[in-house]
Amino acid sequence: MSKKWNQERKNEEYYKKAKKQNYHSRASFKLLQLNRKFKIIKEGNSVVDLGAAPGGWSQVALEAVGTNGLVVAVDINRMKSFSEENFWSIKGDFTQIETLEEIQRTLQGKSDVIISDAAPKLSGIKDLDQLRSVDLARSVLNISDQILKYKGNLIMKVFQGEGYTELLKDIKKKFHKVKTTKPPSSRKQSGEMYVVGRGFRREGR
Repeated sequence: MSKKWNQERKNEEYYKKAKKQNYHSRASFKLLQLNRKFKIIKEGNSVVDLGAAPGGWSQVALEAVGTNGLVVAVDINRMKSFSEENFWSIKGDFTQIETLEEIQRTLQGKSDVIISDAAPKLSGIKDLDQLRSVDLARSVLNISDQILKYKGNLIMKVFQGEGYTELLKDIKKKFHKVKTTKPPSSRKQSGEMYVVGRGFRREGR
């Protein structure tokens, strides 16, 4: 990344806010804004954060669930842990079956909420990166079938473009209510959108 990009990032409003409020990343404000609007994560919930590093969303989720909740963070990269006893970190690729099995063992049941701010490793080729983002979002949706409670909720990121409309149709088959949104802290030039699914359906209903 260029020196210019790094300088612009350091001067950016939400980057400064994250530093000032001791959040792990500026992305924390995306989940703060999304949860304030849609009230997806509640006190006492169990939350699985897929693609969690560097931990900005897990940090917000921990605040939202309180001491009676649980946050399980999953990422292919090792991430800095939190001191809370109700936080668990899993190092692994959440698209792989062995990682899914470890998530299930950690939960010892199913989660109330799945959150994902995951993005593919960017190639710099816009169309390719967008397709990879849709594939990643589909992986999150598939994991929902395995670990999300009936009437559970979902927030995940996906880039707009080819396959986006079809993905939304499939999400609507699995959730009673689906909204798409772009929080104020999301960069205007970014093609990212956030999909909010509420009321996970039982299979076949």
